[in-house]
Amino acid sequence: MAADISSLVQKALAALKGDKSLLASFNADPVKAIEGIIGKDLPDETVKKVIEEVKKALADKGIKGIIAKIKALFCKK
Repeated sequence: MAADISSLVQKALAALKGDKSLLASFNADPVKAIEGIIGKDLPDETVKKVIEEVKKALADKGIKGIIAKIKALFCKK
């Protein structure tokens, strides 16, 4: 089951990457967006886990991006 969640998360992140309208849809209604990306109705527990992991990944990406920008300001080559 964990492998299924992982593959669903990867598929969702790939679809959300660079698609601002889809990302806005995810932020407004994560369940509908994830099920739209996956292409089927998922069990409630599965979709909740996928949404949780996608949100974590997006938050980590945002934090890493901010840290990289700060480092670039202070660590000029």
